[in-house]
Amino acid sequence: MIKTDILIIGAGPTGLFAVFEAGLLKLKCHLIDALPQPGGQCSEIYPKKPIYDIPAYPEILAGDLTHKLMEQCKQFEPGFTLGERAETIDKQEDGTFIVTTNKGTKHHAPVVAIAGGLGSFEPRKPIIDNISDYEDKGVEYIIKEPEFYRDKKVVIAGGGDSALDWSIYLSDIASEVTLIHRRNEFRGHLDSVEKVQELKNAGKINLITPAEVIGVEGTNKIEAITIKQDAKTFKKECDHFVPLFGLSPKLGPIADWGLEIEKNAIKVDNSLDYQTNIPGIFAIGDVNTYPGKLKLILCGFHEATLMCQSAYQIINPGKRYVLKYTTVSGVDGFDGTRKEAPKAVVKAIQ
Repeated sequence: MIKTDILIIGAGPTGLFAVFEAGLLKLKCHLIDALPQPGGQCSEIYPKKPIYDIPAYPEILAGDLTHKLMEQCKQFEPGFTLGERAETIDKQEDGTFIVTTNKGTKHHAPVVAIAGGLGSFEPRKPIIDNISDYEDKGVEYIIKEPEFYRDKKVVIAGGGDSALDWSIYLSDIASEVTLIHRRNEFRGHLDSVEKVQELKNAGKINLITPAEVIGVEGTNKIEAITIKQDAKTFKKECDHFVPLFGLSPKLGPIADWGLEIEKNAIKVDNSLDYQTNIPGIFAIGDVNTYPGKLKLILCGFHEATLMCQSAYQIINPGKRYVLKYTTVSGVDGFDGTRKEAPKAVVKAIQ
């Protein structure tokens, strides 16, 4: 039996930052994740994808963000159960919880924080009869290593941020990048749309809209796609076809825990601490929903911070905690080390 103060289900960015915030409150954390390494989608799906909305980082690769978060929280010595899925939860008479994984590992904690991102997920695939014949033979639904596409002809389909961002990123790596979308308008950020248009005008991206890919062909691997635009169809040679239509998320076993679910997400009370309908169980990050919810990593950081404050009160009933800025109080690790704020900073604040 693994015992901890806060059991975090999901070791993505939100879960990792929760470890740091809990550590400031002298609370110990243990994380469960079905993936074999921390980082969630940032590590598993797009480690080389740049992220632009992390404070203080004009641009940071998703994999590097995971590395920085691990560095930040390691002083608080979190525990990890990786490669296992949280399967069942049982509430004890004293109000604590026992969570058991699919491999039988048991975890005991007074507070559970679900930070499972989108949950388990599968890529949404285009409706093309023989597309499965070319999977891993030139058809990919996720870009993990951009260098894989070095000097190749790449066709990307989609109208969201992933399609736009990867088209921009690969324009300096692939020999040819073609972006196809069934509408003239894109769903992604305006600055990304403008950047794609600039690269099109510079001859670095082929932009075909409104259009869709309706066929793939090749002998041992993909060699060409068939594009339908208006009432006409035509073929285009390519080495890779990457349809980026998003992910189809599933909560998995968590959906059977008695939590209030809305549109495949866990409803929480955002007026205070992102607690679910079961006291002591919180949901933070992309896995939760509430009025005005934004699925952004930085929003998950905020939710994790407030969750930890309420977790402290559950674990230490009646004990008052006075918030102190880390610039003044420093950071105490569980190993007894202490990082003091520079005296000049403390004096300036005082």
